[in-house]
This record gives sequence, structure tokens and C-alpha cells, in this order.
Amino acid sequence: MLAARCAESKKATEVKVLDLREITSFTDFFVICTVSNARQAHAVSDEIEKALKEAGELPMSIEGYDSGEWILMDYGDFLVHIFSEAARSFYDLERLWRHATQIL
Repeated sequence: MLAARCAESKKATEVKVLDLREITSFTDFFVICTVSNARQAHAVSDEIEKALKEAGELPMSIEGYDSGEWILMDYGDFLVHIFSEAARSFYDLERLWRHATQIL
């Protein structure tokens, strides 16, 4: 998935893609990654937005960009979660969506 590759290219860690198609109807995939600070969160978000725009995909919304603790990018069929280490640990999406299939 392009968003995951973009996150990795900006040195995001623990990049995962969860397939939610069998367990929910609001989206098909989650892309989840961890960054070390707000500056890196912005770089990852900007890179994903740029690459997907070039591929013809525009986000429906982007939330949390200013704080950089948890940036949520909504592309309809998939959501990108860019977390600080503390936020990722606190929200623990992998546990909440543990029935999803991890494809990356």
C-alpha cells in the first residue's frame, strides 16, 4: 500500500496495515505507524498526502495535524493513523481491532 511505503520512507516505525473488510463497514484498511516527534509526524503526513495526490487520491479529511500526536488521514477506503509513541500505546488500535488481519 502506497501510504505505508511513504511512512517507511520518512522513517516511521512499526508500520502496520490492518485489513478490516471482514469486521467493519466504515473503512477497509488501517495504516498505522509511529513517529518520534511532531516534526516527523508532519513529514510523514505530507509525504503520504503528496504521493496519494499524485496517484489521484485526495483525503476526505485530515485531523490532528497541528498537534502531531495523532494525525488521522481519512481516504474513505482506508484510514492512516500517524501516532506519537505515547499516543499509539494509549489508544492501542491493534488491540481494539485484534480480529483484523494484519497484511503488513
